[in-house]
Amino acid sequence: NGLTLSQVLVNVGDAVKKGQILAQFSASTLTSDLALSKANLAEANANALEAADNATRARGIKDSGALSAQQIEQYIALEATSKARVAAAQASLQSSQIRNTQTKVIAPDYGIISARAATVGAVVSPGQELFKLVRQGRLEWRAELTSQDIGQIKNGMVANITLPDGNTITGIVRTTSPVIDPQTRNALVFVDIAPSSAKAGFFARGTFNIGTKDVLTMPAAAIVMKDGFAYVMQVNADNRVKQMKIETGERDGANVEVIGLDAAINSNFVASGGAFLADGDLVAIAGKIINPAKPLASKPISKSE
Repeated sequence: NGLTLSQVLVNVGDAVKKGQILAQFSASTLTSDLALSKANLAEANANALEAADNATRARGIKDSGALSAQQIEQYIALEATSKARVAAAQASLQSSQIRNTQTKVIAPDYGIISARAATVGAVVSPGQELFKLVRQGRLEWRAELTSQDIGQIKNGMVANITLPDGNTITGIVRTTSPVIDPQTRNALVFVDIAPSSAKAGFFARGTFNIGTKDVLTMPAAAIVMKDGFAYVMQVNADNRVKQMKIETGERDGANVEVIGLDAAINSNFVASGGAFLADGDLVAIAGKIINPAKPLASKPISKSE
């Protein structure tokens, strides 16, 4: 507290090692305090030695009547007081020695200096930040997920993160926030990422792979929306069209998960233009037959930034 920075030895972007000196405080006042503490301890030891000798002599002539009982008790009390003063002087010396060793700011780990508030000549207050260090070059992605999705995220999951420049990197989920933001109803997921082209402060989007499942899919063009519901056009054996109501699930590129067609896996369906057809229309099959029984690959459920 109250010391002046005499040297700042690193700057933003510098790679530092564990134990490396980052800055040096002026130790002139602390050196004076240390010398004073040593002198006080020496004085306390001398006084304690004299008090111990006096107390020893007083005990030796206790029965002779040369000194009153009160005087003898005073010498003994003075001996105890002198010992306490020696202990206090030793504690003060230790405190001065500790403060003297704290004139150097030491890197607690290896890494890269990401910010520097320390300037030569500044008088530093207790708790004032001097440097920021990216420990071991590590970064984390803090993803915001809705309260509905957060329960599906587990420690150790893989996350695929897209950076602003379009590059994609992977990370591992370290932990999830134990609380939900009452304003946004979102929670944070902390994802460790390896040193890469990512920079602290980037905004990034990504997905979490929560697993895979086998589902029925169709091209998005094969799905017809009418009155807020989804339909597909099944082609029967007589090449007549039958409109079938479905539910849609996850989307993977151009394919959409189709729910409610389990009994029609081996049927044919209209690939596109179904909005122009009605029940009973006669069609001719042209080109590749569309079969909904394609498995949807890994199912990414959440995007965050």
